[in-house]
Amino acid sequence: MSTYAIGDVQGCFQELQDLLDKINFDETNDQLWFTGDLVNRGPDSLATLRFVKQLNAISVLGNHECHLLAIAAGIVQPGEKDTLTTILSADDRDELIQWIRQLPLLHYEKDSGFAMIHAGLPPQWDILEAMALAAEVEVVLQSDKSYEFLENMYGNQPQQWDDDLSGWDRLRVIVNLLTRIRYCDTDGRMNFKDKGKPGTQSKNYQPWFKLNNRKSAEYKIIFGHWASLHNGNPGDFKQHNVYPLDTGCVWGRKLTAMRLEDSYFFNVPSRQ
Repeated sequence: MSTYAIGDVQGCFQELQDLLDKINFDETNDQLWFTGDLVNRGPDSLATLRFVKQLNAISVLGNHECHLLAIAAGIVQPGEKDTLTTILSADDRDELIQWIRQLPLLHYEKDSGFAMIHAGLPPQWDILEAMALAAEVEVVLQSDKSYEFLENMYGNQPQQWDDDLSGWDRLRVIVNLLTRIRYCDTDGRMNFKDKGKPGTQSKNYQPWFKLNNRKSAEYKIIFGHWASLHNGNPGDFKQHNVYPLDTGCVWGRKLTAMRLEDSYFFNVPSRQ
């Protein structure tokens, strides 16, 4: 039995099948983890979502799943680049949306020592605190307050975490950190403007995982979200105890998996 973590699929269903063929995936014995952003931008979000759901695989919420929930609730309209129409018009739409609402923002497995999130963590949080704060959002998202939460989800403020935050500001910061962060400063102040590779960011900001005061540094963290972070070699980041698996499949590069038991990487070329 093996466990494979797979980076952002974003509707690239055929490449996902190619990757599973390459790793000789055995549905009866192996387990799949997904870093979120199963959907959007790619050609077949509906097939991807249905497939992962029926596998009973583990996935965390990405920013594109959060966006899909808001669209499905009628809070925002699809953007020009969104490719979510097939999900929104599917016969099993409600079942799929409900399944997404049950996804966690963070998955941690003590036995393997691996944690998985979509984007990142502020320096102030260790994994246990991050799990507790993620659960605050998950409880609301799965409750009758989910519509009101989605109404208040969008926005870049507050820009950093504070233990005294409350209400929608508190939940918004938690979601932004776990599903959107790339760069921040030593105080955890987020920079959403810079999205390129390290070295292109504004002064005083660093990739979240490079901060010396990061409390989560002792944990092995798998994440996605940042397609421009590297040139397809997630192993370059082991020195920081992180495993970035978004290798830009939807942008014409690769789809990547990592076998957790030995941190071995597999990838297939994009068909996009």
